[in-house]
Amino acid sequence: MLPKNLFYFVALLGLILFSCPAARCEDEEAPVEVDKATEDDLKPGETVILDEDALMDMGDDEDDNEEPEVTEEDGVLVLTSDKFDDVVKNKDIILVEFYAPWCGHCKSLAPEYAKAAQTMKKADPPVLFAKVDATAEADLAQRYEVTGYPTLKIFRKGEASNYEGPRDEAGIVRYMKEQSDPNWEPPPEAVMTLTSENFDEIVNQAGPILVEFYAPWCGHCKRLAPELEAAAGVLKDDDPPISIAKVDATEEKDLATRFGVSGYPTLFIFRNGEKSEYKGPREKRGILEYMRKQAGDSSEHLASPKALKQFVEFQEDISIVGFFKTEEEDLYKTYLEAGNDLREDYRFGHTFDHQLMANYKVNPNSIVIFMPERFQSKYEPKRHVFDKAGASAAEIQSFYSDNDLPLVGHMTKENMDKRYKDRPLIVAYYDVDWSFEHRKATEIWRQKILAVAKDKEFKDLTFAIAEEDEFNDQLKQLELDDSGEEINIGLFTDGKKYKMEPDEDFDSDMLREFIRAWRDDKLRPIIKSQPIPRKQSSPVTVLVGKTFDKIVFDKRKDVLVELYAPWCGHCKKLEPTYKKLAKKYKDHPSVVVAKMDATANDTPSEYSSSGFPTIYLAKANDKKNPLKYEGGDRSIEALSKFIEDNASTLTTKKAKEEL
Repeated sequence: MLPKNLFYFVALLGLILFSCPAARCEDEEAPVEVDKATEDDLKPGETVILDEDALMDMGDDEDDNEEPEVTEEDGVLVLTSDKFDDVVKNKDIILVEFYAPWCGHCKSLAPEYAKAAQTMKKADPPVLFAKVDATAEADLAQRYEVTGYPTLKIFRKGEASNYEGPRDEAGIVRYMKEQSDPNWEPPPEAVMTLTSENFDEIVNQAGPILVEFYAPWCGHCKRLAPELEAAAGVLKDDDPPISIAKVDATEEKDLATRFGVSGYPTLFIFRNGEKSEYKGPREKRGILEYMRKQAGDSSEHLASPKALKQFVEFQEDISIVGFFKTEEEDLYKTYLEAGNDLREDYRFGHTFDHQLMANYKVNPNSIVIFMPERFQSKYEPKRHVFDKAGASAAEIQSFYSDNDLPLVGHMTKENMDKRYKDRPLIVAYYDVDWSFEHRKATEIWRQKILAVAKDKEFKDLTFAIAEEDEFNDQLKQLELDDSGEEINIGLFTDGKKYKMEPDEDFDSDMLREFIRAWRDDKLRPIIKSQPIPRKQSSPVTVLVGKTFDKIVFDKRKDVLVELYAPWCGHCKKLEPTYKKLAKKYKDHPSVVVAKMDATANDTPSEYSSSGFPTIYLAKANDKKNPLKYEGGDRSIEALSKFIEDNASTLTTKKAKEEL
């Protein structure tokens, strides 16, 4: 017996074949007879003739219920860009892992994830697990703002949210059973929303509270939002709880202006209404760690001789200790305030014990910086003392930054951006090892550097030693990574670097001669540069490290410089507009439109870039003070106006024409 649907189709086909008039054109549609009877009305031997729309509807129903064929590995669906939406959009809930094949954490998660997937497949209700190779499906990874591996996201009817559960089989199963419960509802936001009406009331009574000023359209803010929410959900249960809040700066413009918000997102920490800068990470784990360090006072109470001795002696870094008469001293309160911004930079302690002050020969109401024993020498004080009555927090902070380095300190990857930003900087690279067996050898080389650092003629320089293996990248930049010598010397100025030619007989006098040669402009800098282009084939002039000065610092020309990164999407989007701009000014010999790959070439410090693309105008009459393009509009009209309004050769020409 034929299935009903097939029976109807055959009946209809027979009707069409036997009822078509002979004179009808082949491409003309024949009307189809429709019987209004339904399947339930049929008697044995009767047929129903369906119209074409009904037949199409039958086919559509079947297609709608079909899902794309998807490969499955160990109970986990393997999704690709072409099948992702079809699988995810209709699921009440599905867990998706974005991974990288080379990622160690992903490899560790894989067996736990697979076992959990097989368990949840049989659960009530069942939950499917899937995975996406984010390195192969880069568009999906970008679409869902995947910035690390593995990243797990829960999708409900195609809407993504972050997975915040454990990473072991039992924990994943437990978490996903909670999430798939038919009665599950999203928890209320852990991040508070602040407005002009409630801002002062909440912030003035909290300490600490992390406040984000954001814009709803800002991509960085969107990426940060789930990290803040996840961190806030944990910190609210701390003892004492730590709060996180947000302010829509586009709606609360008065608040944004009041706190000097000029970009998004901007984050501040408030303690009883006092603002300090947030210098921490922008992901959940880092936010948790950073904010927990902000809880309590910025300084540790050292109540005993043993506590103070352990805090000060045998340390690798400086120790800062405040000696105060009582807790009511103004300097003590300001000391705590000054330390709030610097919790990540220094270690702070304090005591009210007058006997300890006598033991350490310190007057009450003094702040002392103790130098580590390993860096003490006869050329510099072992401690620095601050005792200004009525001092401000800013003055105390300046005292720290002015005295936080010995004449020759130890630069590490951890402290280089905090302590060794000043230029010029002299760095001696060798096998720095403070263990008992190697400490003497380490100190012998440091003493040779110290003999130069103590000289008054070099007091404007910063000196440091550094472990050569830790700074192999800098040695490569200096072309010293294969020198074969025990010690190598690099000199860093604003935007330029110099190397001292390696010598097995290195001594202090050689270092003095090297520095003097640099001061006399007798040294050539080491410049990171791509090969010089043989020919400028594009309307846009291509700059490299070795041609930057020659082209950009030409005082006869105004030069527009775009600093870009090859991987930057905004740079790629700008490229056709930038070419049109260059063509527009090709007949103006005094205006050059140029670009440089800032990831592969060195630039002077005045032309630095913290993001891409960064655009500067090097005016013909002022090369040392380039004008940065701050406009968000990168259209040819906006960039042309920027050139016309500021290029000194064009403005001079206009002035002459007006005369």
